Order: sequence, then C-alpha cells, then structure tokens
Amino acid sequence: MSPLLSVVERKLQALPVTVQLVLPDGTVVGPPDPQVRFVTHDKTALAHLAEGAVGVLGQDYVEGRIDIEGSMRNVMAAASAMLPGSPVDAARGGWLTELVRKVMSVWRHSVERDARQIEFHYDLSDDFYALWLDPRRVYSCAYYRTADMNLAQAQEAKLDHICRKLRLQPGERFLDVGAGWGGLLLWAAEHYGVDATGITLSRNQHAHVTKLIQDKGLSGRVRMELLDYRKLDEAAPFDKIASVGMFEHVGRAQLESYFAKLRRLLKPGGLIMNHGITAAGVYNAELGNGMGEFIEKYIFPGGELTHISVVMEAMTNGGLEEVDVENLRPHYARTLWAWSDALEARLPEAAQILSGEQGARSLRAYRLYLAGCAMAFEHGWIALHQILGQPPAGGRSDELDNPADLAYPWRRDYMYRSEGGQKA
Repeated sequence: MSPLLSVVERKLQALPVTVQLVLPDGTVVGPPDPQVRFVTHDKTALAHLAEGAVGVLGQDYVEGRIDIEGSMRNVMAAASAMLPGSPVDAARGGWLTELVRKVMSVWRHSVERDARQIEFHYDLSDDFYALWLDPRRVYSCAYYRTADMNLAQAQEAKLDHICRKLRLQPGERFLDVGAGWGGLLLWAAEHYGVDATGITLSRNQHAHVTKLIQDKGLSGRVRMELLDYRKLDEAAPFDKIASVGMFEHVGRAQLESYFAKLRRLLKPGGLIMNHGITAAGVYNAELGNGMGEFIEKYIFPGGELTHISVVMEAMTNGGLEEVDVENLRPHYARTLWAWSDALEARLPEAAQILSGEQGARSLRAYRLYLAGCAMAFEHGWIALHQILGQPPAGGRSDELDNPADLAYPWRRDYMYRSEGGQKA
C-alpha cells in the first residue's frame, strides 16, 4: 500500500461515519456497506483527501474527478471531521494578504461586474430554485420562532420579524435593496400597507416579481426595478429600508460607501435593517481549506465575508447608529438543511431542469453548497446578523417618549406585543 493511501485510509477510519473508498483502478478500501462512498477517478483526489482540503475535494466532485455517494448530512459529518483545523484560522492572512484583498475588492465590484456576478447565480433557473425554496421563494435565513415550524412558516416569520423591527406603518415609503423574488417586498405591502420599491440586478427575478405585483393588483403602490443600488435617486428618500442578503455582494472595500448611500436614501428619523452573512474571523474574507475558493468559483463570484465588527464600523462611518443587533446563526443552519433536504428529495427533477454537462456541474455544486453552508453555520465558522440602524442622534431629550418623528422606541417589547402584521 502506498504511503498516500495509508494516510487516507487512517483518516477515513477515524471519521464519525463509515466510509468506503474506491480507487481509480477499482480497488475497494473500507466496509462493504458504508454510509458514505468516495469513488475516485483521479489520483489528485486522494491527495486532497489526505490533506483534508474539503473545498478542493468539492471542486473535484463538481469536475467529475471524484463521485460522492451518501446522504448530504453524512457527507458533511465526514467533511467536518476531515478538516485539519478550523477553516476560519486557515483563511487568516497577514497585512499583505489584507492589502491584496482590499485592492481586489475594489476591482471586483464595478456596476457592470456586479450585474454579471448576480446574473451568474440568481439567473441560473427559476424552476430549479422553486424545487427547494419555500412557495414565496425567500432565499435568505428563515426565523424559526417555534421549534416545530416548517420552512414556509419560518420564512413568513422572518418576513414579519423584519417588518416588526422596522415598525412599518401604512403609507410609509419602503425600499427593499436586493429584493430577490419579492417575498419581503410583497409581505410588507400586503400586511403592513406600505408603498414598496424593490431593486434587483437579476432579470429573472425582476420579471417574476413584476408579474406577481400585477397578478396581486398592487401595481399602484409596489414596484420592482432592475437597478443597481448606486443608481438609486436620493431626491425622494424612504421612511424605512431593508437590505437582506445583499451586502455580501457589495465588497468589503465598498461597505462604507454602501451604507453611506443607504443613509442618504433614508429620511430623518427613519430605520434601516441590514440582514446578512458575517464571518466568524475578524480578518476573514472567506473560509480556508479551499471552501472559500469553491464558493467563489461555483456559487457566488465576487462574494466576500465580513466580521460583524467590521460591518458595524462601516455602518458607523457611513453615518448610521446601530440600535439593535441579533445573531440568527442557528436559524440559518436549519434553513440550509431544509433547502438541502428539499433538493435531495427532488434530484431527478433538478437534473432535468439543469440538463447537459454544465447543468450537471451546477447541480453537483449546489448539493455541496447548501449542505456545506449548513455545516459551516452549525460549527460557527460563519454567522447571520440583523442590524437595525438609524441616522445619528440629534441631541434631543425626548427619545424615550416615542415622538412621532422618530421610529425607534428604545424598548424591545414592540416586537412581541401580538402575532402577525398590521393589515393594510
């Protein structure tokens, strides 16, 4: 037995699930009835198994150099145990790495390049996303207000959680930055009576939401625009703003200018909710062990992770005061497992939708992406934070008296007074 194979075999034997390895020549190593099976077609995959470079192994899987058989939950149990250490620590670099990342962040996020990157992910196929998202196609962290909620219920709870934090009122002008398939935009309009504007860079999402608005008879006070946030008109500011799953695409070097732009779009006394994925490490723009490179190559080109402390610094420098911060990390782990389980249950349909060689590669990538992200949230390698912000304080003494021109009440009980939203 070669030294490399000996290392791989010892590593696999130590895993918490039973694993069988099939070598390129057909040799089988491991138990006859395993929970996970790795079928290698290229010797380089063996080296990646020995290293515990799970992100690189993911690339091997997408490119057909290795097949992985077994449930995604068992595969991720094996993957997390194979890692040589924390992927957060592995991704940490020195000052030169940070400088290069900053330069790259600026270069990667022009208006045109961001549009191409969003289209790469969100315009893959509406039918594909519909297989595993909830009926509203809410593609962000759900809020499991009770442990027995299903995905659809938890997504509606999340939409209402955001609306409650923003204290949306009938007739207010509401902006949803990166509105996706319109879940929050339409919920806010239908349940809270706001005049709602959403923006997206995805042509598929724009067409889908525009049709929903027409079908629901909301054309008079709801609109979806195919527009970059940098081009939003500041002449008519909004009462409330939500940015859900958006700032991850902005780029770390642009965060301060992003929040400054949103601040200029916000009326005095208004509120802004930023909901997005954050890094566990202060110095991490991605996860190590090849995991960040996998996401960049196959899922979110141009995406960058930022620690909550850096996000809050950027918000402050952008002219906003943070008044409420909540970490929803385990909620996103459960959301991602719900997505992963739903996709795994409908793999034949997904394969028909994502047909051809490129479609097969995309499906493999998404299987690993959903389950791998669930694992990352469970281990605390990444998190999800909601930050509620407002324009800076103006020196007044009546803030605790709930004056009509200020939105934030400085007491959290407003979130919990009753179930459901205000009907329009």
